[in-house]
Amino acid sequence: APAPLVEPVESQGIWISAGAGSAADAGSERPTFGGAISGLVNRVLAKPPVRKIARDLGIDLADVVPTGARGEVTREDLVSYQAQRDAEVDKADTFWGKSGRPQEQRIERIPVKGVRKATAKAMVESAFAAPHVSIFVDVDASRTMEFVKRLKVSRDFEGIKVSPLLILAKAVIWAAARNPSVNATWVDGPDGSAEIHVKHFMNLGIAAATPRGLMVPNIKNAQDLSLKELALALNDLATTARAGKTQLAQMREGTLTVTNIGALGIDTGTPIINPGEVAIVAFGTIKQKPWVLDGEVIPRWITTLGGSFDHRVVDGDLSARFMADVAAILEEPALLLD
Repeated sequence: APAPLVEPVESQGIWISAGAGSAADAGSERPTFGGAISGLVNRVLAKPPVRKIARDLGIDLADVVPTGARGEVTREDLVSYQAQRDAEVDKADTFWGKSGRPQEQRIERIPVKGVRKATAKAMVESAFAAPHVSIFVDVDASRTMEFVKRLKVSRDFEGIKVSPLLILAKAVIWAAARNPSVNATWVDGPDGSAEIHVKHFMNLGIAAATPRGLMVPNIKNAQDLSLKELALALNDLATTARAGKTQLAQMREGTLTVTNIGALGIDTGTPIINPGEVAIVAFGTIKQKPWVLDGEVIPRWITTLGGSFDHRVVDGDLSARFMADVAAILEEPALLLD
């Protein structure tokens, strides 16, 4: 199909779909989770000025713990919620736990109750075991392509296969530290209770086609690896997978997955979340397309990222922020140096 001309206002557009089994269809008339989220907001008690502040800040009122009379969300509740959200970003550099400690001791257990629990129950009843929500974002990856080209001729990376997947993997790790709930697991208790286990380590899964079928081995403690070490780990993982020698231990305890569908010439899709995780990122093919930059249409290297998320844990706002952070690194890899 001919490449569409991308309007400037859509260059970072994010679309939401309710399905998890096919590529996004702009003409689909199926209801989206975006509508469901709006419905939940409308049922939350809050005065008009508070609703306006929430809209301006991009806050879903259903995510805010109310402290006002009759369970009403107040201005102070919004301020507290925003401060907590900002604090997560500020603490990103220290988010990962110390590698010397067992991974079991680096799992943060958050009790699930109140609005979050009610929302989760509703989502499961309206969808399936893990209610998927998928979003997509077009990205100008031209600087990533330039960076990869420089790495390939770098003496430090001599003999190491380098591809845009390396930058995406690093971007996912960086973005997860800023949006920790994407690196988590939903755990149902035997008594009907539930917990969200936020993991302060990244066992990054890479979906791989192998002689034994699709497998998702993962790179343990990927957050601790330098760019070169991550490149070596990706090379080892791919070599082992192609040889059909991936071990069961390499596929256990993954925390977040990347699927490189672009390697198969696919632009985007709605990947299914790996069991035990709450997020997966699909990396589409990178192609030269017409792109509007500074008011001029020029050829740029463009890719589309697709992400699927467990809506019990990751709402529309969080998934959008996470995907926008991943996209930001692909657009400007130098951000990894900050």
